[in-house]
Amino acid sequence: MDILILGGTVFLGRAIVEAALKRGHNITLFNRGRSNPGLFPEVQRLFGDRSEDVWPLQGRSWDAAIDTSGYVPRVVRMSAEALADEVGHYTFISSLSVYSNVEKAGIDEDGPLGTLENPSVEEITGETYGPLKVACEQVVQEVMAERDLIIRPGLIVGPFDPTDRFTYWPYRVAHGGEVLAPGRPARQVQFIDVRDLAEWTIRLVETQQTGVYNATGPERSPSMQELLDTCIDASASDARFTWVSESFLEEHKVGPWMEMPLWVPESDPSNAGFFAFSSARARSAGLTFRPVAETVRATLGWLPQRPADKPWRAGISPQREAELLAAWHARTQT
Repeated sequence: MDILILGGTVFLGRAIVEAALKRGHNITLFNRGRSNPGLFPEVQRLFGDRSEDVWPLQGRSWDAAIDTSGYVPRVVRMSAEALADEVGHYTFISSLSVYSNVEKAGIDEDGPLGTLENPSVEEITGETYGPLKVACEQVVQEVMAERDLIIRPGLIVGPFDPTDRFTYWPYRVAHGGEVLAPGRPARQVQFIDVRDLAEWTIRLVETQQTGVYNATGPERSPSMQELLDTCIDASASDARFTWVSESFLEEHKVGPWMEMPLWVPESDPSNAGFFAFSSARARSAGLTFRPVAETVRATLGWLPQRPADKPWRAGISPQREAELLAAWHARTQT
């Protein structure tokens, strides 16, 4: 197949290109040429800023397009309308953040969606990210007229992850010593290996699949304890875990999700479904999951390529961790 990828050089886009090339497809990338410009010298490249001008896409044709970099509906409309007569199939990578209410476990593709109070808003914040993705989905569905595939991933993890939200844990555990572990050890977590998501996406594109799919896993969600034990096994670390209650974390104003990756307060009923989305439809459409240990090992294998001077975007600092552990021990010993 001749496949156009909007983006294609960062994390999921990169993994999708790799998966497509392995399956023998002809790839064209459309992006600004700023991120990892030396990647994939064997593919055709079109350069442009999709937020301003999509003329490089006109007058060409592809069997399918995959949009990995759409966040604002106006911009997505520009690309979708430019490609409406140029591609046979259009995949839009959305997000589980589209759902407005995650108070219940098992939310499927028919769950309630977020809306923008002001439809003209384009600033991407924690509050607008999900509703903007909803609006982008609606644009694609309107323009592509049943030739569209909408994929809503959860937390994407693995090699080349720029967010550090999963990477922090293999990295921290590998360094050993006393590790602050958040909340209940049995608390379940959900995520999807970027390679599983990419390979499945390409398989769906090959069969011109349409519809909407939640995409997260693994099939049996591991507990936080199981994930951290897997990190120990993968790194042969001497790490030992000190499990700290979420009430203590909240009292000390530890930020969930980013400062303390893979933790959201269970005491907040609005989070009940945060790590419990249903991906049954995706699994029935062929989504499979590699073992968590393989994801951890691949993440550890990639870490030496991460620039040593690059600031961590997620995870508590060693100093902050030490201070919290000291405060926890002082409390529990009195």
